[in-house]
Amino acid sequence: MSESHTVILCGTSEFAVPSLKALIDAEDFSVDLVITQPDKPVGRKQVLTPPPVKEVAEEHNLQIAQPEDINNFEILNSKFEFLVTVSYGQRIGNQLLALPSVAPVNIHPSLLPRWRGASPIQHAILEGEEETGVTIQRMVQELDAGPILAQLSVQIGEDETSSELHDRLATLSADLLLETLRKPLTEKEQDEASATFCHKLAREDGNVNQKDMTAEEIHRHVRALVPWPGVMCEIEGEEIKLLKTSLQHTDDAYQLSCKNDSSLYVVQLQPPGKKEMSGQAWMRGKQ
Repeated sequence: MSESHTVILCGTSEFAVPSLKALIDAEDFSVDLVITQPDKPVGRKQVLTPPPVKEVAEEHNLQIAQPEDINNFEILNSKFEFLVTVSYGQRIGNQLLALPSVAPVNIHPSLLPRWRGASPIQHAILEGEEETGVTIQRMVQELDAGPILAQLSVQIGEDETSSELHDRLATLSADLLLETLRKPLTEKEQDEASATFCHKLAREDGNVNQKDMTAEEIHRHVRALVPWPGVMCEIEGEEIKLLKTSLQHTDDAYQLSCKNDSSLYVVQLQPPGKKEMSGQAWMRGKQ
């Protein structure tokens, strides 16, 4: 059997888990080190919680590092072929990018140069795009600007949510990563003129207004921004959190009149200080 390709993986969130598992399971790859973000306090009780990638690495007895700043961290094993970054959360400087003998590569969940930045999955849905995908790129210091090594495009389902699309792209990323690293790498420069950018999401991105937005626009916000940062809409004088909506008539939903005489069916919502409920149950309570 041929020797294993040696890999150091930088990853943190759930999106990186399928790629790490694929590298672990593949006989022709060896994960020498996993670099992930430090454990963080989570929830109301602020319980110190490890990143999903760390949990998987621990299950497989892999060497783990959690530097506060990766660019102040020294990788002692300097003989490795690939530095793979996927949903890591820190910018990596040129000194580290120069270490792998073959290439530093990054997985990005969009069809670069479309949607460089922090929230490509959500923005593809927000903009009503029919297609998105996954890009494997050679990492450079500039954000998501490296040469393209491989791409895979997928159709976005009519009512697909960002959570569903996230999980689908994470799985496809893992397969594409192995396929790409097993072949000689071929590079295609990105078209800088057609690059688009997306920002890190904030709570205000989830504020919607039925007077100024069509049902389709609000529905896209709900599909893209639930659970984070969530979607808030003032209805009948209350600030309501929209959890699930439909453009089709749905039993037990509340019909919301929107711009251009369009109708949105609010299937699940959460009034302030109360539990989740159906749109109709909320309306009955109001009456």
